[in-house]
Amino acid sequence: MPPVTKATFNNKDSHFFEALKQKIDAYFSNNKIKQSGNYKLYTKAALLLTTLVAIYVTLVFFTPSSGMLGILLCALMGVNFAAIGFNIMHDGAHGSFSTKPWVNQMMSHSLEMMGGSSYMWKVKHNLNHHTFTNIEGMDDDIDIKPFIRVSEDQPKHWYHRFQHIYSFVLYALTYFFWIFWLDFKKYFSGKVGEMKFKKMSTYDHILFWVSKLVYLFVFVIFPIYNVGLLDTVIGYSVVLVVTGIIISVVFQLAHVVEGATFVAGKEDSKTLKVDTEWAVHQLNTTANFATKNKFVSWFVGGLNYQVEHHLFPKISHIHYPEISKLVKETCQQFNVNYMEFPTVMSAVKAHVNHLKHIGVAA
Repeated sequence: MPPVTKATFNNKDSHFFEALKQKIDAYFSNNKIKQSGNYKLYTKAALLLTTLVAIYVTLVFFTPSSGMLGILLCALMGVNFAAIGFNIMHDGAHGSFSTKPWVNQMMSHSLEMMGGSSYMWKVKHNLNHHTFTNIEGMDDDIDIKPFIRVSEDQPKHWYHRFQHIYSFVLYALTYFFWIFWLDFKKYFSGKVGEMKFKKMSTYDHILFWVSKLVYLFVFVIFPIYNVGLLDTVIGYSVVLVVTGIIISVVFQLAHVVEGATFVAGKEDSKTLKVDTEWAVHQLNTTANFATKNKFVSWFVGGLNYQVEHHLFPKISHIHYPEISKLVKETCQQFNVNYMEFPTVMSAVKAHVNHLKHIGVAA
């Protein structure tokens, strides 16, 4: 089956989304609040960045004599990296952190601090994933071939019957391959999946290379010089594994679960016409989890409210708990499915069950 290179939605009669947008606009207007972040987000951002600096300084300049304490701090740095990505980079890249574009741009560059490329992320995530969620050939997030099969439209191999077991090992490697392989693959190919992105500016090229080199120096070369090769390799590996598992699992729970829809084109066409309107497609392919758990919501930057995020990515995650009420109300009004798992573990179970089913499905 040829990969889809163009997809369109049936937005001619998008009554559901129009009604929902009116309610959301009225909510912000009546309450006289901005759709961007507020002091709660800014305080959290300051806390996360301060904590990262404190952990780094402790590990590199005041290296603990206890190996177990050092490993624990490295694990906390991995947790910290994930939280910065969820809360600061993510809102900044979507332009929802602040009303000021330059602040959003600066916050999105926290990904460069973590070794990634905000330019590649915006193409891959904002444009590719958010527009064509779970569409084979268009959504690069579900292209984990040949290692993991997430839909029946993808090629099946004998080892996929075990993917619900070994997938978490691969998730542990996600962050490493992201910053040291996948960013470069996109850079040199000029494509995210099958979609070509616009030509990068001179500034984008310089930022890409300089940020990669600075990250390598700060988190690998200098620690080797100051702490030693073996300690750095062990500690840095812990950071990579913890960060990789957390970010992978959180994003997988949003779309690769039981009940989520996956769409593919026909065998003789690279063009796909989705029968539903775009907003309904988002609801068919996206799920929430653990929305009543305030700590989870705080830590993952509202990414457990994936339905609301996919419908309104330019609204800061701090508003999702309130607008989710309006989304649910409108879904009931228009008889549109709203997927939600009550806890993190129930969502993980749904993810594992989905992988297990797809691993053996024809």
